[in-house]
Amino acid sequence: MASTAYPQTSNPYASSGMPPQPQGGGGAPVPDSYFTESRKGEVNELRNLLRNFATERDMKKKRDIIKKVIAYMTLGIDVSRLLTEMMLVIETRDLVIKKMVYLFLSNYATANPELAQMCTNTLTKDCHNEDPMVRGLALRSLCSLRLPQMVEYVSEPLHRALQDSHAYVRKTAVMGILKMYHLDQDILEQNHFVDTLYDMLRDPDAAVVTNCILVLNEIMTKTGGMAINRAIMLHLLNRLAEFGEFGVLAVLDLVPRYIPANEEEGYQIMNLLDPLLRTTNAGAFMAVIFAFLSLAQNLTADGMQRQIVMRVKAPVITMMTGGSSELMYCLLKHVDALIELCPGVFDDEYRQFYLRYHEPTSVKYLKIQILAKITNPSNAPDIVGELSECVANTDTTLSRLSVRSLARIACRDVGGEGCAENITCRLVEMVDLDIAHVSSEAASALSAILRKHPGLKELIAPPLPRALKYMSESSGKASIIYLLGECGDIVPEAPYCLEKLIDSYDKIPSSFVKIALLTSTMKLFFQRPPEVQKMLGRLLKKATEDVSCQDLHDRALLYYRLLRTATDPMIVQNVIKTKTAIPGNCNFSEENFDDDIRDELMKEFNTLSIIYGTTSENFIAEENLVKFVKMPAEHPLDGPSVAIHGSEDAAVHDVTYQVEQTSIADSAVSHIAPTEPHGTVEVDLLGFGTEPTPAPVVAPNSFRLIPNVSLTGDEYQTKWGAVQDADSHVIIVPLSSQPGSTDDVERLLEQAFIKTMASGELPTEFKFFLYAQEVPPTESILLVQASIAKNTSPCEMLLTIKVSGPGGLEKVEAFVNILKGALSPYV
Repeated sequence: MASTAYPQTSNPYASSGMPPQPQGGGGAPVPDSYFTESRKGEVNELRNLLRNFATERDMKKKRDIIKKVIAYMTLGIDVSRLLTEMMLVIETRDLVIKKMVYLFLSNYATANPELAQMCTNTLTKDCHNEDPMVRGLALRSLCSLRLPQMVEYVSEPLHRALQDSHAYVRKTAVMGILKMYHLDQDILEQNHFVDTLYDMLRDPDAAVVTNCILVLNEIMTKTGGMAINRAIMLHLLNRLAEFGEFGVLAVLDLVPRYIPANEEEGYQIMNLLDPLLRTTNAGAFMAVIFAFLSLAQNLTADGMQRQIVMRVKAPVITMMTGGSSELMYCLLKHVDALIELCPGVFDDEYRQFYLRYHEPTSVKYLKIQILAKITNPSNAPDIVGELSECVANTDTTLSRLSVRSLARIACRDVGGEGCAENITCRLVEMVDLDIAHVSSEAASALSAILRKHPGLKELIAPPLPRALKYMSESSGKASIIYLLGECGDIVPEAPYCLEKLIDSYDKIPSSFVKIALLTSTMKLFFQRPPEVQKMLGRLLKKATEDVSCQDLHDRALLYYRLLRTATDPMIVQNVIKTKTAIPGNCNFSEENFDDDIRDELMKEFNTLSIIYGTTSENFIAEENLVKFVKMPAEHPLDGPSVAIHGSEDAAVHDVTYQVEQTSIADSAVSHIAPTEPHGTVEVDLLGFGTEPTPAPVVAPNSFRLIPNVSLTGDEYQTKWGAVQDADSHVIIVPLSSQPGSTDDVERLLEQAFIKTMASGELPTEFKFFLYAQEVPPTESILLVQASIAKNTSPCEMLLTIKVSGPGGLEKVEAFVNILKGALSPYV
């Protein structure tokens, strides 16, 4: 007997890992633990691998295990259950494994704050590691935990890292300050981290300085960004060669916010920035242009902005033609803004704006619009020919823009004699083309040209009746109807063309066409009343009953009531036949770029505002909007009031005295810096060297100081502020050795009748605020800011001197000789 083969049934639970459910109601219940313990999954497999991590000897396999955990994390799989096992893995000497474990902890610390706190000791311990990479990574991970309760554990390692010998650790610590700022701003103030950041602006590593600038700008957004003054600005500019591209951008972003002390300093800064115009970085290049344009606002020379745009024209064209399409578009938008700022500068480079077949549509559209703006009588024939070729492009948007650009050239009348007539003839030919969008745009362009050049009516009129039959787009049909109303006196069939439309009024879908039909019919009525009277009555009846468009309905009622109630037809004619022509020296309102808007946009040059064509407040939420403030408000050199009274900007003044020795004239000053009549420092911008410094002038016998003179802090501050910055003298006195303390210097100066208002010792320098008074009859008061840098070779004393009262350079040099005599043990 043959056996029957039954098909094998598949277990529906096999793929899911679940045991089959018992059939029927019998059988003992299965305990819950059976499911949880026997099930295998990715996380459980990783847990088993991590538990055996310590016994694994192959370093490559260890890395692969951690890589697998990180891979699952990046895929969105929740592996936070492995936090305990990952914390045990952190005790390793392999830098790659440490880095991945730190990344894991930073990612899951917020969701598991209690577990994350357990790794604090390990991270703190790693902050003391002998390897600077481990120290930096540990500090970065410690600051990235983003837990408020961790702030107290972070402060001490952060302080130590800011003074670390390795630049990577210091750079990481600076960014850690920013992370702490977002966690607890009070802790930031208590630890004086802002003061430390200003001090670190003179760090020998440029990457550290870059991070300091970025962090200070973000921390101080509420006050208008990082506080800057003359000393800070010149110090950073002199170190531009040390910065990478990212650092150069950070420094250049500060220049538009800086107000030069005088025109000479503005030109000096521009000379310092000029070599950057040869950079290949587009961001840095546009930042230099923005800096130049901002500095030009403080210069009185005529046409300075135009000279700047002329200077940058060649490099910006080169960069535009050699970059990627995205970069080209951004540069074109900025070039467009420069063309609006200084019309005519780019006119001779018009061929660079011709379209290339491989360019994306966004670049082509922008080039078409720019071509119309750089047209002049010499290049108009070439540009008109290029735009006419683009009209036949298969891209309908590009074709429309080409027609509009032709109309813009004709309306602005920038192409010279005969250009408007030539463009009008081309547009008339386009109206007859069997291309719907081209004929429609051409009709709209002709309606604008007729308003600007009424004398071209004879050229525009002939094809209108024929064009109306074949026009399909509503905008083009409305333009043709408008032109028939304007040219009705020379187009015999104009009323009959409109009568056909009136008879088919109910089939017209567009309200714009109906309004144009109503207006043109009214105009024709006063030109040819017998032919138009009856069809106007029919049109008014239909229009007043039309409720699809309120504007049309109201206008028809207005015309009807005027015709019905007016006693003098001339009154109605004056209302209807208004002059639509635009004077030759005026443009259409939509073409006029508001000067105020342009100025506001130029304040946000090299930002998205130029790309979007609107100011940042229109596309950035108010709470995220940052308005940077120009500084210094009054004075490029800092007054002494900070050291005497203290203020919230103390850190700015502290770093001012530290970096004041770094100025534009650093390479030229070796002893007493020669000064010009107005106290400005002579500079060597081109690096040709300077003439030997002349010997100091010996103090005349008549210059002596009063033994007993006293000033209060307020008097000192008032007298300092009363002297113009241009009249200050910056002098460097070389020292043979470094004083042991401020008391030693004060004691020696007191013997020469030079008084000390305030002094202080910082980790990097000694600072003094001094004053003295000349004997009668002049009784001039000399106010001095002095600083002596520690552990520098050669040792120098930097003096900034102001004279309150009569006297100039000779008196200052005489005072310096007295000061040098008093400090003879150190000179």
